[in-house]
Order: sequence, then structure tokens, then C-alpha cells
Amino acid sequence: MSATAIVSSPAKEKDATGEIAVDLYPFIREYKGGNVERFLRSPFVPASEDAAGNRGVATKDVVIDKSTGVSARLFLASRAAAAAGDRLPVIVYIHGGSFCTESAFCRTYNHYAKSLAARTGALVVSMEYRLAPEHPIPATYDDAWAALQWVASLSDPWLADYADPERTFLAGDSAGGNIAYHTAVRASRDGRLMDIEGLVMVHPYFWGSERLASETVREDGVAMFPPDLVDRLWPFVTAGHAGNDDPRINPPAEEVASLTCRRMLVAVAEKDSMRDRGRQLAAHMRDCAWSGDAVTLVESEGGDHGFHLYNPLRATSKKLMESIVQFVNQRSVLPLPAAMLPELHELHGYGGNKTSEEGETDDCDHLTLSVPARPYIDIFGYGMAMKNWSGRKSMASGCLQIGLGRTSNTTYGPSLGGVRPNKTNRLSLPAAAPGSSIIKNFF
Repeated sequence: MSATAIVSSPAKEKDATGEIAVDLYPFIREYKGGNVERFLRSPFVPASEDAAGNRGVATKDVVIDKSTGVSARLFLASRAAAAAGDRLPVIVYIHGGSFCTESAFCRTYNHYAKSLAARTGALVVSMEYRLAPEHPIPATYDDAWAALQWVASLSDPWLADYADPERTFLAGDSAGGNIAYHTAVRASRDGRLMDIEGLVMVHPYFWGSERLASETVREDGVAMFPPDLVDRLWPFVTAGHAGNDDPRINPPAEEVASLTCRRMLVAVAEKDSMRDRGRQLAAHMRDCAWSGDAVTLVESEGGDHGFHLYNPLRATSKKLMESIVQFVNQRSVLPLPAAMLPELHELHGYGGNKTSEEGETDDCDHLTLSVPARPYIDIFGYGMAMKNWSGRKSMASGCLQIGLGRTSNTTYGPSLGGVRPNKTNRLSLPAAAPGSSIIKNFF
């Protein structure tokens, strides 16, 4: 299997007319001549079955559907494979990128999926799907469903030898969290394919026409997802066929209630404009008569959308990964005796029920995990650039993109924020205030 080659071209060659039809910087720009410009830069990383030379994780690429180009990169930790008396859990991971950027084969998601496989001991299937606007929604959802069907077939030797189909998880971040959710809904309605053990959504992409508290413009004016930008994204990726009340980004409670997966984890970030949508989804899971065992809400203080990808070395990123690892391997985690809970709450500063910004009170236990402060290290070089440029109408730099073959002309230019290819960029900023993760379990 091969990925589309990385190509760059001068800005003056981007489009014959130079007239912009849709400007959704820092994600994508479409020109009236039909060209598409993608700005997020994350270089292609080849797969390697040499686990010893790949930090203990073997990877390989497979084609799932030749007619659409849907494919996947598999991640198998050598220690997990060698020690697997029982079969391994399977995580079908769906990358983010606002439905229109990024790739399972790029450095950002290759590194994250590799860490996920190493830490959880699971066989990770990171799927590559078709992107909008060349392939508008619902192509993305169909691709994810095809990937899940392929996993269930156990047709790949790694799946046949190591996978435990009864411990299949759907997971994703941002747009990938949305896609994972709808794939779980489809699996629940189908009822014949396979049972989903758990659903993991990190900073999931949900929205609506009526503003929630986190969706208002921040006082500092800096956000990874400014509300006015998000308002224009969904109509763009659906080719103008849907607005922000579309149930695919604003799911009704009755749809949430239809889920049959056993457990669910939602992770939100304090500074993310989509935070309250994730909290609302977790609350719907609790309020409706859901048949699952538990819903876990993880709140990371001080973080913005996607912080765990752009800064995986930060303590809050590590805590978020630990929460996911525990969730995936929950069968082996023994519950604490009830008599120990008051002492544990006192140790971690538990102060009783928590009141939300809207004045509602949560009647469930939560645990605050203190995290030491450390400088922000943006190891992929564009997390801070995205924030610095959010809301601006134009910039001089161009773009780079990796992924499936496209049906329209796509051009590429210089890197975002002056980040150059094949170079790790480290931006040391003053130490932030101590952050923390708040874990809530709804039963």
C-alpha cells in the first residue's frame, strides 16, 4: 500500500484565479478554480514491522477497500504479543482533523497510536478515511463502518492471531470522536456485526446552532476552535447539505440511548470551545436509561482542543493517556472498597458534589488528580501556531497534506507558522499554572 506523495508548490501556483471560495484557516481553504489547500502540517511516516527499531511496536499498512482507498495502519506492541496468554483488546482508532485534514499515516497520529498500543497492550487499528470536501459527509461514516466490518472479519493475520473481538473499542479525537460515536450507533442498530466493549471520545466534535457556555467568544480571543469558524465547518464538509442542527453533530437523546456498547469515556478540555458538548453527551448517557455499566468523564484543566496530540509530554497529556489505559483494561482493575473513598477524597482534595457553570449540581463522585506544572513543549510545531493564527483571515504561508488520492486538484505550499519538514520543533514557554484532570464516573 502506498500513500499519496507529499508535494509542495509556490503560493502563486495554488489556483489560476487566486480567488478564495471558502476560507477555513487554519484548517483548509478552497478556491473558486476547484483547488483545495490544507494547512495542518504533519509529515508522512512509513510503517515498520521492526518492533525493536520502533520503540517496541510493530506497524504495518493494509488496504481495506480498494474501490474507495480506505485503509489502516496496525500497531502491535511486541511485549503484549509475546505475553498474550489471552487475546488482546482491539482499538479501532479514528483520527481527527475537522473531517477535512490529517491522516492515520502522519507523524502526529502515528506517534499517538503507537503510544496507545504500547501503553494499553491493545492491537490498534488506525483507519484512514476519505476527506471532505472532495468526499463530503457521509463518506467518512461509511468508511469507518467498512473498517469496523473488516476488523470483525479477522481477515488480517494480526487480527486472526491476536485480537479478542469481544473486547473491541471504538476511539477517536475531535472529528474522529464524532465518527467513532456514529459508528457505535450504527453497530448498535445493526446488532449482527459485533458487540462494542467501549467507546472513547477525546475532545469530540459536536456542535449546535444554540450556544452553550463554552461556545462563546473567549475574553483573550484565542481558541483552537473559534465559534465563528466552527459554525462554518459543518456546512462545508457536508457540501452545503446540512446546518449546525444536523443530528450528526447535535445527536438527540433518543439516539444516545440506543447505544449498546458496555462503557463510554468522554474527555474534555477546560479551554476547548467544544467542552460543554462533550459534557452534555456524557450527561445524556447518564440521564437516559442507558444499558451500559458506566460512563466516565475526564476533564483536563488548562488544556485546549487537541493538547494531548501537540504536547504529549505534558503532565495533563500523560494523565489523560493513563485514564484511557485504565478504561481499556478495566477488567483487571479492582474497585476500591467503599470504606476507603472518604480517605481518598480527602487526600486528593475532594470537596463533595461539584456545581457546574450553569448552576447544576453533579451528584456523582469525582476525583481530582494533581499534576505538576511544566513548560509547554509543542513537539510537532503547529499547536501554538494554530492558536496564534486563529480567527485571522489570511496568512502568507501555505500547506502540506498527506492522505488518500483526491478527486480534485490539491496544492501545497510552505509550512504553517514557519515549521519546516522533518524537524522536531520545541517551543519552551513560561510554566503554566498547575493543571489537573477531573475524573467522574456515572453509574
